[in-house]
Amino acid sequence: MIKFNFKLLAGLGIGVMVMGCNSSSLITSPPISYQSNSPKLAELTEKEAKHWGHLDLQKDTIPGMSVDRAYAELLKKRKGEQVIVAVIDSGIDLDHEDIKNVLWTNLGEKPGDGIDNDGNGYIDDIHGYNFLGESYNEQMEMARIIRLKIGDEAYQQAAQSKLDEKFSEAKSALPQLKQIDQLISMADQNMQKALGKEVYSLADLEGYQPKNAQEERTVGMLAQVISMGQEVPLAIKDLQDGIKYYGEQLKYNLNVDFNGRIPVGDDPYNFADTNYGNGNPAAIDPEESHGSHVAGIIAATRNNKKGVDGVAKNVKIMSIRAVPNGDEYDKDIALAIRYAADNGAKVINASFGKGFSPNSEWVHEALNYAASKDVLFVHAAGNDGIDLDSPENLTFPNDQPASNSKELANNYLTVGALTSVYGSDMIAVFSNYGKENVDIFAPGDEIYSTMPNDSYEFQGGTSMAAPAVTGLAAMIRSYFPSLSAAQVKKIILESGISPALKVQVGGPDGEEKSFSEISKSGKIANLYNALILASQVSNGNVSL
Repeated sequence: MIKFNFKLLAGLGIGVMVMGCNSSSLITSPPISYQSNSPKLAELTEKEAKHWGHLDLQKDTIPGMSVDRAYAELLKKRKGEQVIVAVIDSGIDLDHEDIKNVLWTNLGEKPGDGIDNDGNGYIDDIHGYNFLGESYNEQMEMARIIRLKIGDEAYQQAAQSKLDEKFSEAKSALPQLKQIDQLISMADQNMQKALGKEVYSLADLEGYQPKNAQEERTVGMLAQVISMGQEVPLAIKDLQDGIKYYGEQLKYNLNVDFNGRIPVGDDPYNFADTNYGNGNPAAIDPEESHGSHVAGIIAATRNNKKGVDGVAKNVKIMSIRAVPNGDEYDKDIALAIRYAADNGAKVINASFGKGFSPNSEWVHEALNYAASKDVLFVHAAGNDGIDLDSPENLTFPNDQPASNSKELANNYLTVGALTSVYGSDMIAVFSNYGKENVDIFAPGDEIYSTMPNDSYEFQGGTSMAAPAVTGLAAMIRSYFPSLSAAQVKKIILESGISPALKVQVGGPDGEEKSFSEISKSGKIANLYNALILASQVSNGNVSL
């Protein structure tokens, strides 16, 4: 009989039952625990910044998922099985240097012959499927509800109220951001000329003697930007991203008269109308980068000396294009989930969400179908900085149908986002939270990953935290394939690290809560611990 450190297991909150079983595949290393409340005071190095989600809280004082440590200490002589991971998202750059070698390929389909060779109902689906056809920009669901008069009067009024709020915000923010961008960009150009250099520091500004009042204002403005912790070029980029975001909101997302579905040609509110889309799930627009970034976090080719390493190896990414630049359609998501389940995916990553879902029952039925196929569904918690436990903060998709407060299935995992700073600022300002409706937290702020055209970039969001956990889940399913989706979910939740500290939630003006109070597990996802617990469960030494 194998002996266990019951104190360590109890510290993980795991109910254990010792079984008379032995196996050479058992991982015997003790799990990581962490009690210190001391934050890492030094700024991240460039290498750490690009890789912090893989670092170790115990060794590095950075709240990563101990990915590097797991590979180095637990997996050196172990081989896993291939796992298919479906990424339901915007299109992926299928030719990216760090993604092309980890793509799922449908061997039953012949490329480009216009025939459904494998009889799965989808033509030429070599690396996945594209439910959006040639469409890209799209409305928010609230605008579609008003345009098409979907639902009863109360539902339409709720949509109108939210649309008015969002439209007012965008209309107010856009000119302000344009003005600020113009001022800082002009100040930056003038300062570069004055200093004779393109890149300058706060020390350069403090050492510069303004020649007039105008230069004095320029120096003061730029010094303020840098003192807020951001380099001027990055601040300008953020402003321009904001201008683009609000501009597209007004032109497309919140525009009641816009119809982005016309290129697809189907009725998106008729579930029987399924003859649409195509077999090319690649990005179709130069700005379509979200799916590529997500895919890289999960499984960018490891150890190829290019760009980044994904969390997981032994993964094949199934690209399913179903998330436009706007709100996704319930029909597309439901069919995408079913496609993934029917074509061998064992984990689905869902880094999307919305506030209205007229046909949420289609998605709930698809989630139940995925559960019946033993597929784990990993979902981003959302970026509104709100408590998802509040009834007024309902978001979709979810695993709680309106008519039932109980969870729909045991294959659904919701992930909130962490920053790289261990301490009170560890929760990303944008991240949603909730003791009942968020399961766990993972690295999601300023994550470096793959972008179109063999490029790489930092992005932040719970959209980045979910794929980190998806990669973790894929690793469990690769090395311990006998475990069910429900077991993998429980292992992830019970094996995380529980920081004993208070954190700020709900943005800069939010409140402090104990970390244990903001998610169901009260933990940070941790690959090292998850593999240890998965080994014990797989070998029958621990019962969940």
